[in-house]
Amino acid sequence: MDVGDSVRRALQEMVLPELSIIRQENAEIKVHLQLTNKRLDDINGHLIDQSRRIDETNKRIDETNKRIDELRAELTHRMKELRADLTHRVDEINRRMDRLYEVIVRREEHERLEHRLARLENEVAELRARVAA
Repeated sequence: MDVGDSVRRALQEMVLPELSIIRQENAEIKVHLQLTNKRLDDINGHLIDQSRRIDETNKRIDETNKRIDELRAELTHRMKELRADLTHRVDEINRRMDRLYEVIVRREEHERLEHRLARLENEVAELRARVAA
């Protein structure tokens, strides 16, 4: 058994230091793993917070878009009303201009008729003077 004990001791001398190193490295890996898990948990919490903030921002954007759509509809309605009012006013001004044109044309015709009448009166006066002479 001497040889067996020698082999056993030789193996223990070779394996035990390696086993001790493996255990130490394993402990270090566990510490690193715990730190990594902690970091991942922190990052996950941060991502959840960012996701919540994004959701809140999206809600505000949706509310803003809704207000913009309502304002657009209101402005479109108001623009249609203004367009109708302006069209009515333009039509009224056009009618008044047409009436003014008629009055101006009649006044010109009246002046022409006055000139014509004055000329005819002069011709009649001249004819009367000839007949009398």
